[in-house]
Amino acid sequence: MLNWDDFLRATESAALNDQLARLREKEGDWFSGRSHGDYEKWQRALSDILQLAPPSTAIDSDFSTDAPRVGRAADIPEESSGRLRSLLMQFHPWRKGPFEFFGIPIDTEWRSDWKWKRLLPHISPLKDRLVLDIGSGNGYFSWRMWAAGARAVLAVDPMLLYTMQFRLLASYVPQAPVVQLPIPFEALERHRPLFDTVFSLGVLYHRRSPMDHLLDIRNILRPGGELVLETLVTEGPRGHVFVPPGRYARMRNVWFIPSTGALEDWLARCGFERIRLADVNVTSRSEQRSTAWMHYESLADFLDKDDPSKTVEGHPRPRRALFIANRA
Repeated sequence: MLNWDDFLRATESAALNDQLARLREKEGDWFSGRSHGDYEKWQRALSDILQLAPPSTAIDSDFSTDAPRVGRAADIPEESSGRLRSLLMQFHPWRKGPFEFFGIPIDTEWRSDWKWKRLLPHISPLKDRLVLDIGSGNGYFSWRMWAAGARAVLAVDPMLLYTMQFRLLASYVPQAPVVQLPIPFEALERHRPLFDTVFSLGVLYHRRSPMDHLLDIRNILRPGGELVLETLVTEGPRGHVFVPPGRYARMRNVWFIPSTGALEDWLARCGFERIRLADVNVTSRSEQRSTAWMHYESLADFLDKDDPSKTVEGHPRPRRALFIANRA
């Protein structure tokens, strides 16, 4: 299952650990065929991978690189590489990454390393900080946070597949104080100031009540703690907010896309200070695209073929802003 012990020792937070102890009781429900019809398939693939490439202290891993790496090609017999690749494909789609697994490059939909490089110069050093990663996907950013010195990282994402991908990598670094739970952020207690840094990357526009999301983050940050927020924004004056009348870039669950000025006002209203707009980036088809590891539709399919400055619905194409702010 999940590696709790090293994480719980590293948090140095009795209040958080008490909460996690209660959540831990649900672990059997999370990881079962009752929670997802494909769970047994993923579990078989995970077990087969661990037999093919058994974890050991001799396996060299490095999570500080653009493509976090587990092992090397020489760690497994050459004839096993094709079988291993086939087993890794059982966890399709791979969205956040890239990764390298025993010499096999996993070319994910997103070049998440590009986003990491954009935000890293602007955030407070993560050394010895207790971090929460909201909407973590398969944990790509969580691993980068740990490699950057975080004391412990708690990741939450309701998609069970992503936590299975996370578990695969975590099997080879059992001492890492990084835990991912297949639950939404809202399943956590959100009234105690516990975390030094909270990351909310690509989450806010999926929330029907973005103010509540920001208030919840404020409440779980320690005084002076830091929010790292990345979300869709639109061009427009300070108070402008775009509410898609239907789908946006073929996504059904996009509710509010503010201008950068409006988002700054939201953050101030929700009790944040030292609000900094660190970056605005127009998502490119090189950063988000279909690959052999994610062969569903991607950004190129979400844009107007004749006018790529617009989505297929005729809205401005995705722009993402990175804000850094502190709890007042």
